[in-house]
Order: sequence, then C-alpha cells, then structure tokens
Amino acid sequence: MSRTLVAISAAAAVAGTVGFAGEAEARDHIKIVGSSTVFPYTQAVAEEFTRKHGRKAPVVESTGTGGGMKIFCQGIGEQHPDITGASRAMKKSEWAECEKNGVTDVTEVLIGYDGISIAQSRRAQPMDLTKTQIYLALAAEIPVDGKFVPNPHKKWSDIDSSLPDTPILAYGPPPTSGTRDAFVELAMQEGCQALDFVKEQKAKLDKAAYEELVKIQCSRMRQDGPFIEAGENDNLIVQRLEADPRAVGIFGYSFLYENEDKLQAIKVEGVEPSFETIASGEYGISRPLYFYIKNAHREVVPGLKEFIAEYVSEAAMGEDGYLSERGMVPLQADALEKTRKAALEAERMAVPTN
Repeated sequence: MSRTLVAISAAAAVAGTVGFAGEAEARDHIKIVGSSTVFPYTQAVAEEFTRKHGRKAPVVESTGTGGGMKIFCQGIGEQHPDITGASRAMKKSEWAECEKNGVTDVTEVLIGYDGISIAQSRRAQPMDLTKTQIYLALAAEIPVDGKFVPNPHKKWSDIDSSLPDTPILAYGPPPTSGTRDAFVELAMQEGCQALDFVKEQKAKLDKAAYEELVKIQCSRMRQDGPFIEAGENDNLIVQRLEADPRAVGIFGYSFLYENEDKLQAIKVEGVEPSFETIASGEYGISRPLYFYIKNAHREVVPGLKEFIAEYVSEAAMGEDGYLSERGMVPLQADALEKTRKAALEAERMAVPTN
C-alpha cells in the first residue's frame, strides 16, 4: 500500500467516518470556505503560500460564516473543505452538526480583530450615530407609544432633526453572515436595550421573556426597503456607496481601510473605527476573527500544514505583518503566541457552550 493510501486510511480511522475517497492520490489543493470578512486575509495568505512553496493555489470561497460552518461540518474527506473562516466563534448548534458528521477533531484559531464599519461616500454629509439611532433606523419594528409597531422612519432626520434630511438606505450582509450576527448583537440589540421602554420591559418581565423580546424585537432587520441585503460580496457594497452618496454600507473594517480614498466612516457613539480604537475596544462594534481547521485532513491534503504555518507566522499575523496592511487588527504578542501554538500543534478545541 502506498504512503498516501496509508495516510488516507489513518485519517479516515481517526475521523471515524468514510474519510477520503479510496483513490491513489488525495486532493492536490487546499479547500477553504467561510466569512467574507476573513476572505481577503485568507486570500492574501494563499497567495504568499503559493509563492513560497510553489504548490497549487488554495481554493478560497466566500460563503459567509454560517454558510461556511454548514459546509465545513458536513464531513471528513476530499469533497469537504479543510478550513473555514469565521467572523464569530463557532456556535454550539454548529458543533453539534460537526459532531453528527464525524468532524470532532477541530482546532480553533483566533487570528485577530475587526471592526464592523458603517461607511458612506466621501461626498456625503458626515454622520455620528448612537447605537439607539442605528436601531431606530434599521429595525423591523420599534416601540412607539408603549408598543412595537412597524418602523415608520423613512429619513435619518425622522429619528433626530440633527441628522441628514435624506432617505435611510443601508446595504448590509445577509443572515448567513457572521458580520450580520455581530452587527445585530453589538449595535442593534444594544441600541434597543438602551431605550426607556425596553428598560421598563426588563424590569417587568422574567428573564426568559425578556431574552425572547430582545431576540425578536431588538434583532430583526427591516424588510420594507431602507435595509437591503447585499450578499456576501462586500466589494459590491463599496461600489454602491460610490455610486450613491445617500447610501450607507455595513461591512468589515478591512473594506473601509482599503477604500479610504472613496469612503468615510460613520462614527458610532463619537468614535471612528481605526486599528487603535478596535484593538482597545473603544470602538463599540468590533469582534474577533477566527479560522477552524479539520485536523483529520492535516496529514492527507498536500501543503495544508505549511499553509497553516504561513497563516500564523510573524510575517502574516505579526504587528507589522502583511495582514495588518490589509486592515486586520493584530493580536498582542502573548495572544499571538498562544494562537500560534494551538494552530501548529493541532490543539483540539473545547466544545462551544453557546
């Protein structure tokens, strides 16, 4: 039996499932799916890996965090991806799906931080929004006279007369996106919970009922026109903002950073996103970024171990690495050493609790 077949059989045995197809050779390239926010970073690593090692370029697909997790967790074998990028941590429900399909040996790698930017054309009037104003602009329903009603706001000035007298038009990510999940949690829900009416409900309701209210009334994006789901291609949002100075867009900081000649940030609670404000937590809509490795594939897919090593290298993820040049906020030295160790030593992740 060839060495490749031995490795394939071993990987399948470890996974406890069918594993790689019983062919003489395994897949000759790395397959990666996941977050549109993590995509440009992974693509940059893929290009550097290919240049250094002369191997076939990894195939990197932008499927969204949720979509990537679904694909990643379908099983072990050459038809399944080796890595998925994520703009949030893996959920308990996603781990259960992985476990059901034999994907139980996974390494979680924290790669850095990103802010969720709300941006607009440089031709537009600058804005500074509170999280409550963001919620009042984009929520499907808002409280009016003691009850939730369909959002009546058509213009920014309907929310506050100091805001521009222009239509609310926001392009943002779909429900499968980790950016959408983080935006809802960090902007929409927090803005909703700051309203006096919602505070009163918290005092009246039991914990379960209040959490249900937040899950529904504080989280649903409007579907009557002012908010438009723009898919997983954040570059398309950038193009729409360039074409229409009335519009705003919601996407990862890296896309704002790369297009600062065309776009400007909308401040949130008086703070503009930057490397410094995201790293410090001062900018209130920021989140960690991850990728997840299917460890049963490490010894089988050619170049996978070298690709992982390149991703967590000082040249890529260090303070002056090429990923920071593309807008990722790097980890502190001790955190980087911890994440590098986990990645290189194939540390098995703990089961998610949420």
